[in-house]
This record gives sequence, structure tokens and C-alpha cells, in this order.
Amino acid sequence: MSFLRRRSAATPTGPDFDVLAMDPGDWPGDLGAGLLPAPDGSCQGVFLRYDLFGGRGPAMIIGNLPEGSPARELGEGQVPFEVAQLLVALGNEEPVQVLETEDIPVMHEDNLLIVRRLKCSEGRISCTQFDRSDGVLVTIASWDRPITDELYQLLKPLPAEMFQQV
Repeated sequence: MSFLRRRSAATPTGPDFDVLAMDPGDWPGDLGAGLLPAPDGSCQGVFLRYDLFGGRGPAMIIGNLPEGSPARELGEGQVPFEVAQLLVALGNEEPVQVLETEDIPVMHEDNLLIVRRLKCSEGRISCTQFDRSDGVLVTIASWDRPITDELYQLLKPLPAEMFQQV
């Protein structure tokens, strides 16, 4: 899958990598997408927000952050960017931190993923992460819904047209 290259350094037209997420047609609620632009206009990540709560906040955020993205740089106990975005969208201002991580094997199509489950101090948050073979870090953050192995079967590259600016 190829994406259109940026026309203007100030406004990226899309990421230089495939975005692994759930197809909006497979999700019964609303979908929002965001790009993380760097000062030079390069795309430093993409996150998709899936809303099942009728505009009251997302049920899930899936992020794709390439190697070198500043959003991947976390301090000790700091929550991933996607968890922070989920909390902001829900209006939750309580401090949340990562308490522990656990690596588990999960099959995605014909590939074995080593998925890191992050346990957060806010028990209603479920968060998992895995690295793709191209170096992109995929993070799934869910509110009040556990992340089960079946969710990984719904993940697929999304078409570039979703991220083009008109």
C-alpha cells in the first residue's frame, strides 16, 4: 500500500507507513482520525478514535507510531500517548500511570505477535502494544472494555484515501 507524499511541509497529507487498525465499516459507532505532524511536516504517527458512546467519548483508540516518533518516548510509569488521548477525550483528569507489563503471544493472520499488556492504575483502561516488522508501534487503548485476542483478527491496513487532505 502506498500513500501520497506530502505537498506542503507544513501540512502532511498522510503517513509514510501503513496504518493498522479496524475498518470503520466493522465498527458500529463513530470514527475519528488524527495525524501527529512534526515541525518539518513529516507524519510522526496516526491514531484512530472509535466512539461507541454516542459522542460522550471513545471506547477505543488505536495508534500507529513509527520509529523515531517523539510520542514513543515515555518516562518511567508514564502511560502511552493513546491512553493519554483516551483520558483527555473522556474528560478524566485523574493521574494515571503504568503499573506493570506482561508479554503474551497472539496470532494475527499467519504472524505471531508478542503483545505487551499494560496494567494501568485506572482499572477501566485496557492497553496493549506490539511492534510490527516495519518498526511501527501499534497501541490499543480501550475504556471499560477488555481487549481480547479476537480483536487482533479485526486489525488490517486501512486505505490511504482515509488520510488524504482535500
